[in-house]
Amino acid sequence: MSTLDEITKEKQRVSGELARIDEQREKLTNQLGELDATERVLARYSKGRPARKVVSAKTPTTATKAAAPARARGRSRTATARTAGGKRSSASLSDHVLGLATGKTQQEIAAACRGARPNHVGAAIARHKRAGRIEERDGKLYTTQSAGTEQRAAV
Repeated sequence: MSTLDEITKEKQRVSGELARIDEQREKLTNQLGELDATERVLARYSKGRPARKVVSAKTPTTATKAAAPARARGRSRTATARTAGGKRSSASLSDHVLGLATGKTQQEIAAACRGARPNHVGAAIARHKRAGRIEERDGKLYTTQSAGTEQRAAV
């Protein structure tokens, strides 16, 4: 009987270890997903060269396959949003908004940006305000002195 007791104890010990390893694997998988998401955000907002993605040879394929659906989220640009070379043929909405900020109201700028949604124009204006390129005086928007110099230099 003692042999059966030892086998039962060993089974319980191994089962406990497997449960602990599964919990740890799940935790690490979640952390990997969070790191991938953070890496995507940093790549989107960083201005320098994009960092190379280094994949370790020891990384199990199941962990990367589990994190793969998280990468597939988001919208891809449609064919109409892209031009043949992948570059935009005209100035961006942000540049257009900055050029129009010459004593006009936000509604006038939104009306002048034909084809652009008003909330996108508002977001561009808000970004310029936060960056200090546009200031609001008496309900009208004006480019700051340095932004106007940059605009003239770009043209």
